[in-house]
Amino acid sequence: MKRAPLLVVFASLLYLSPLPAQRRNDPLNQLEIDQLRDTALEPDLRLKLLVGFARLRLDTLQKTHADPKLPNRAKEVHDRLQDFLDVYDELNDNIDMYADRKDDIRKPLKEVLEADTEFQAKLRALKDAGQTSAAESKPYEFLLSNAIETIDASTQDHRQLMSEQEELAKRKKKKKQ
Repeated sequence: MKRAPLLVVFASLLYLSPLPAQRRNDPLNQLEIDQLRDTALEPDLRLKLLVGFARLRLDTLQKTHADPKLPNRAKEVHDRLQDFLDVYDELNDNIDMYADRKDDIRKPLKEVLEADTEFQAKLRALKDAGQTSAAESKPYEFLLSNAIETIDASTQDHRQLMSEQEELAKRKKKKKQ
């Protein structure tokens, strides 16, 4: 009879306790968060910051991948790749937000498109390097493929948005004349 209440308590504790895999730190530090908060109403500055943060994460990823002495390097590469992808997703969310608000983001969008090309090249180089050591790259292989697909799809979306923004700007200019 006493087993049932103990099992319920034990099951409740297991259910309510966070699992280690569920704990994920924010890839942005407090200074970066403050900078983003300060530029919330300035799309040009905010998008430039996010591109810079993504670039920093990708540089850290490359350094981690290149360090043969790093213990548990594959897991570290996976974690740095996840940080990059999280920041890149935040960049895309912000682009969508500004596009929905009909803000003119052509200027920062050019920089985003240039960064997209850079990110694609660096991630593909990482994938090519991982193919030579398939056993080591196994822990981050899926995430890397996902990141490459995300960048590819986002680049198309960004180009489409740039075309729409250019068209909108032309219409506004014609209205003023």
